[in-house]
Amino acid sequence: MADRITGKQFDESPGVADWRALWGGGFACAYFQTGSFGTGAALVKSISELPAAANHHVDVDLRAEGVTVRLFSHEPGGLSSDDVGLAQEISAAARKLGAPTDPSAVQHVQVSIDALVIPEVLPFWRAVLGYQEVGDEDVLDPHRSGSPFTFQQMDTPRSQRNRIHIDVYIPRDQAEARIGAALAAGGHIVSDTHAPNWWTLADAEGNEVDLAIWG
Repeated sequence: MADRITGKQFDESPGVADWRALWGGGFACAYFQTGSFGTGAALVKSISELPAAANHHVDVDLRAEGVTVRLFSHEPGGLSSDDVGLAQEISAAARKLGAPTDPSAVQHVQVSIDALVIPEVLPFWRAVLGYQEVGDEDVLDPHRSGSPFTFQQMDTPRSQRNRIHIDVYIPRDQAEARIGAALAAGGHIVSDTHAPNWWTLADAEGNEVDLAIWG
């Protein structure tokens, strides 16, 4: 079994400058700008032929303009040393095809719902979304394409703030630019108490979003 590593340990590993570790179960992600569907398909083919990819979890999203690749280890769960080696090999394949990366295109979005009694609320969302329950607080898309929903315990009823908000997990080196863009677009910071792990921002009408990194 491969050794499990943290997101920070992955980011600091040699040869993974194209990649970023993100929360959402713990995975590494890279976006390669291929510029055409044909080049993207060639990159996917190259990835499929890598020996290290044969028995590993690799999610690939192929679009006309680029390819998004996510890596994670089912055992032990999250990121492992195996992901570092495979990331290095995929980056080498992308370089041969002249496909650069764009870290600003990498993120993970989830929906958070505050609930007084989570067991009474979670089953509804699992059923209406067609998701699978994972643990006591999460429902996930079994096809790993839709945003996960997570449920946060609320101690007392709350009427002055939204009970549903969006969590956006971004690479640690993209946080400052993303916050700046949100403020320039009319948003404001509600709380930075937990920074640099996450910042709570809101739009002009108070609808909230947490911008977060995987510490």
